[in-house]
Amino acid sequence: MGVLKKFEQRLEGLVNGTFAKVFKSEVQPVEIAGALQRECDNNATIWNRDRTVVPNDFIVELSAPDHERLSPYSGQLGDELAGMVRDYAKQQRYTFMGPIKVHLEKADDLDTGLYRVRSRTLASSSNQQAPAAAPAAGPRPGGYGYPPAAPAGAPPMPAAPPPGAPGARPGGYGYPPAAGRPAGGGLAGAPQPGARTRYWIEINGTRHQISRPTLVLGRSTEADVRIDDPGVSRRHCEIRTGTPSTIQDLGSTNGIVVDGQHTTRATLRDGSRIVVGSTTVIYRQAEG
Repeated sequence: MGVLKKFEQRLEGLVNGTFAKVFKSEVQPVEIAGALQRECDNNATIWNRDRTVVPNDFIVELSAPDHERLSPYSGQLGDELAGMVRDYAKQQRYTFMGPIKVHLEKADDLDTGLYRVRSRTLASSSNQQAPAAAPAAGPRPGGYGYPPAAPAGAPPMPAAPPPGAPGARPGGYGYPPAAGRPAGGGLAGAPQPGARTRYWIEINGTRHQISRPTLVLGRSTEADVRIDDPGVSRRHCEIRTGTPSTIQDLGSTNGIVVDGQHTTRATLRDGSRIVVGSTTVIYRQAEG
């Protein structure tokens, strides 16, 4: 049985007790659980052949109404979500540098039903190196959206690729930064000479990196990019990057529209507009 299904069943067992009101909110805990799984996948850092480190400190930002409904249960819900992350990491053979924590915060710029997840890697005291001389003012290693500080004796981490390049990981919060928060971070950088073509999509102003040959869009929490739209099927369509890149309908109920044409398969170019349900997806690609 999948980790998400087990998590959902545990919550269902409590629905008549502590969590009765949680399931009346627009944002469902299982949606947050799926987002935390993707956060781990998107920010996994390979230290060596036997160790892949993922974030262990998560902040889930909710709209004011959703936060009001969920906050009375934030402690127990946070523990349940942390347990789900632990189970998922074990399944994927990920490791952590410190204890897993999940916090809920209110974000006034979010509408009901919308949420954001950001994460960081916090090393426990047993994993942290003794600090060297104080660095100049700037982003702190291990902060939200930044690479983790290396544990004692660990090999140096490779330089992070530029945002959007194959293998680049956007961090939980990088595309775009929330209102009032500064842009930038440890994963940013100028395109490197000779870099390959990078691919991404934009949905409602949020950028989703395509770092694998295929990307599945759908309403299911198991889709690579989840679109919360009743007109979108669980596995709606698949983008394949290449020369040229293409999009293929996966037997969805409402089909896809690409650059104004209703189709089941189409070639994509930079700036192509894809409509699934009532949601518009912009496909982007660039050299370097």
